[in-house]
Amino acid sequence: MGWHGYLTLWCAVFGAMALIGYGRSLAGTTRAQRTVHVPGRIEQVRQPRHGSSRREGISVVVSYRDPGTGEEVTVTNDGERGETITVAWWGREIGVSYPRGRPHAFRLSSTVGRRGRGLGWPTFAVFLVYAGLVTGAAIEWGWPWALIGSGGPWSVAIACHLPGSVRQTRRRRARLASMAPAQGRIVAVLRDVSTDEDGHTSTTLTPVVAFTTREGAAVTAYCPPGTANPVGVPGRELVVHYVPEDPSVFTLDPARDDRFQQVDLALTVAALVVTAAAAVVGAALV
Repeated sequence: MGWHGYLTLWCAVFGAMALIGYGRSLAGTTRAQRTVHVPGRIEQVRQPRHGSSRREGISVVVSYRDPGTGEEVTVTNDGERGETITVAWWGREIGVSYPRGRPHAFRLSSTVGRRGRGLGWPTFAVFLVYAGLVTGAAIEWGWPWALIGSGGPWSVAIACHLPGSVRQTRRRRARLASMAPAQGRIVAVLRDVSTDEDGHTSTTLTPVVAFTTREGAAVTAYCPPGTANPVGVPGRELVVHYVPEDPSVFTLDPARDDRFQQVDLALTVAALVVTAAAAVVGAALV
């Protein structure tokens, strides 16, 4: 079987997977659609142990109500229970999901009410079919078709995404400007040691900060990435800037976050220029 046969088999297999996945989504039988999503409330927050792993998350007690039976369920996030809780305070609402009829088989999420249709894998299968077709076109008609097939769709997708990125950057910068300061203190430093394939070890330190908002919420949170070394001293006091409406959004360095927003938008624009240029070059060489 030549490469045409392998390409046909590739497209047929992943095309069938995509059709099955989209069909299940339309029928409402995907795992995401059969999952119950309810809001949960943090009833208790336990301070992380100094020197423990960040993978454990902040230990919390969560209560929620099963809409099917009306049962009030109280659980802890010990073990593999969905997203790692990195920001917690008494009374915070978090998302809880579980299979219908099994409220104790729960998963936690920082986003309340997040629902899905189970389209992730079918869409990825469509992407693999498209990648196979572009590869086949490049082999059959020449490599410029790879530039057209990859650069064209990506440039269109980024161009459609760019206005949203601009609006999001503006919202984030406005949110930074509206942040309120609060006195915080490092209460623990978490330590994770990893070893790569060559046997080299690296250590990641994650400070845990505690602060109280003007509204009275006692927040315990992991410090944002990139601030471990400057503030990784237990007992050290520092200023935390947080969003009054949502203390889970906070920073220790507003100026750094503002620069990051500008760089992120610049990278999106650069990606648009590169992908569009690749498509134009490919079209010129065909």
